[in-house]
Amino acid sequence: MTYRTIGHHSARAGRAGARVGGRALVRGLRGLADGATPDVPVPPPGRAVDLPGRGTTHVLDLAGPTPDAPILLLMHGIATTGPLTWFSVLEDLRQRYRVVTFDQRWHGRGIRSENFTLDDCADDAVAVLDALGIERAVVVGYSMGGASAQVLWHRHPERVAGLVLCSTSARWQGHLGERVFFLMLRVANYGLLSVAADKVQAHADTLPPLAEDAPEAGLRAWCMAELRATSLWSLPVVMAELGRFDATSWIGGVAVPTGILVTARDHAIPTERQWQLAGRIPGAITRVAPGGHASLVFDLARWKPVFLELVDAVMERASEDAVSR
Repeated sequence: MTYRTIGHHSARAGRAGARVGGRALVRGLRGLADGATPDVPVPPPGRAVDLPGRGTTHVLDLAGPTPDAPILLLMHGIATTGPLTWFSVLEDLRQRYRVVTFDQRWHGRGIRSENFTLDDCADDAVAVLDALGIERAVVVGYSMGGASAQVLWHRHPERVAGLVLCSTSARWQGHLGERVFFLMLRVANYGLLSVAADKVQAHADTLPPLAEDAPEAGLRAWCMAELRATSLWSLPVVMAELGRFDATSWIGGVAVPTGILVTARDHAIPTERQWQLAGRIPGAITRVAPGGHASLVFDLARWKPVFLELVDAVMERASEDAVSR
């Protein structure tokens, strides 16, 4: 296969990745343009944290109401950042819990590396916990972050006190069209991975220092800046890794309190696949939000109460487990 042919497939796969993996993102951009951002404050700027032997990432660590407040670790979705995925609920969560989120590698100000794998994302999350002196946390994942959260439990179960998995599934590949799509991505990435990695690094080098991320411009401007912080060159590589993700053989072994939030009109992660995930985890608490994949921003009034109640339910069970130990 020639370099030109690989490039042709890469372009096609990249466009397909934007269509399939970025539906919620496109909807989000339109909503931001229409002024549909929730009435919530701009998150604090966070800070750069060095993870020894791994790299530097951007971490937002919000204190809870008490020094010993239970801890949530929030894992973000594709093409976004930790604060951007979760900004609509950060203030609510920090009233009850200490809240930690960070930019996963190849996203925002996350770690730059030669490749992107969910295994590395899970190990990065543990390194973040280590850097902050946290032994265990309830891990909350949305979409791609739900896959990262599952892998985190699989690789480091001793660090996970509970799971809350939102708008996600135990595998991304399903029907024939999806299998062809992900095969195209793998072909497209062959031989061009180093190019994508260089482009992601070059994009990261253009980001302003964290000290310049002042919130005075307002929430919409902050959201747009966070969206631009992730290079579009990351999408085909990240999507190809999600195509390889398949937790169906081991997710049934989850032995910590778990909640599943199903989005009933989700066209990015099929709702049926979300229900299948819930059915694979013994004793999982399942809740349903009536909207689509981007409900955590654009259907917030209906999504947020369901989400907060689910987090509280999982945390209550996790606390009971901790006492029994």
